[in-house]
Amino acid sequence: MKLTNKIHVFTTVLFVILLILINVTIYFSFKNIMFNTELGQAKQEAEQVLAGVSENQSAAATQDLLRAYVPPGGMLQIVLENNESDATVTAGNEQDLIEQDTQFYQQEITDVRSIDDSPYAFVALPIVWTDGEVASLQMTESMEAEAENLELLRIVLLVVTLLAIIPLFISARVLSNLITKPITSLIQTMDHIRGSGQFQRIETPKQSKDELYQMTETFNQMIDQLEANYERQEQFVSNASHELKTPLTVIESYSSLLKRRGKNDEALFKESVEAIQSEAERMRKLTQQLLLLAKQDEHWNMEWEDHALSEILQSTINAFEKAYEREVVFEVTNGLTVKTDEHKLKQLLYIFMDNARKYSDSSVDVRMDRVGNKARIVITDHGIGISKGHLEKVFDRFYQVDEARSRASGGFGLGLSLAKELAHVLGAEIQLDSEIGHGTSATILLPLSQ
Repeated sequence: MKLTNKIHVFTTVLFVILLILINVTIYFSFKNIMFNTELGQAKQEAEQVLAGVSENQSAAATQDLLRAYVPPGGMLQIVLENNESDATVTAGNEQDLIEQDTQFYQQEITDVRSIDDSPYAFVALPIVWTDGEVASLQMTESMEAEAENLELLRIVLLVVTLLAIIPLFISARVLSNLITKPITSLIQTMDHIRGSGQFQRIETPKQSKDELYQMTETFNQMIDQLEANYERQEQFVSNASHELKTPLTVIESYSSLLKRRGKNDEALFKESVEAIQSEAERMRKLTQQLLLLAKQDEHWNMEWEDHALSEILQSTINAFEKAYEREVVFEVTNGLTVKTDEHKLKQLLYIFMDNARKYSDSSVDVRMDRVGNKARIVITDHGIGISKGHLEKVFDRFYQVDEARSRASGGFGLGLSLAKELAHVLGAEIQLDSEIGHGTSATILLPLSQ
């Protein structure tokens, strides 16, 4: 059974059951109120009869005395302790009541009794009878009018229940369609995505914030993420196949040379091995950078902690100087603390310092100070600089200002793209300023810890 039909059937059945329970509750509540009211009135009448009979007991015959008080549609009788009736008087149309068994009650009794499927109010009151013994004055009064009213109420409630089922059935259908509409749209969209291979979103109502809206919004966010992942994978495959083609061609060429003449030409052998090793190293670095660039923000596994920025810079500079034997001039403003991932920030600093090393022969300047609520790091080289036309594109993947120079320095045009991604996940701002013949400055702005 489809979800729409399930909701429709279950909702309709549930509402019908609730409606029946409400109507049954109304019926029995009304019945109790009506019977209790009638019993109260019957008791008052019985007490009046008791007072009248007690006062005029010796003034008239018992039968005549009871006949004066017998209610219309009822019976009055005096029952002695031996369960025998001393006197019984009935209304004209209630002669059958005489045939009912008599029973003596010593105490006061008030209840509703069913006689021949008709309700009767029954009241028994103790009375001191003629010879001083205690007898029971019993009054039985018909509740035919109340029974007719209850019958009418049953018919009304039954008709109301039947009439209410029709709008309930229709409204349950509308409700089931309303609930399952986003789910149906979701299924249709997924079928379309599966069939066409194209990413598609579901239209969401602007004003709604219910669970169905959240489900639709979550689905669209999931599609956004899948599409982004798909585009990254496509870009990774495209970049990898393009950039790995050159080193693979070089390796293949030198391997062929080795196979043909490597055994007889020692110089060629050394040249080929060095070329193959160099290209293999280039491939390894290229693959590492491509894998980093293919990561999503949430896959960077950030480890946020408060750090003294001067310590991170000093540690990075020390390692850089030992690795490349290049002097770094460091100007520092102490006391600046940032909340960052130490490893990722060092990686970002290495990229800019490595670029400064590659494109200049003199020392590298690193300066740190405070600008407003941010820490500023400026890495400056005194190399050949970059023109403004190139400066706008250097963050694009595989963009190289001078391809021959980049290849000579071991660059792929991916370093600044990776720096841009790192700055994004670190919440940092980066900026490049350069002047031909004077060098380049890379500025990193990091928010200070609160």
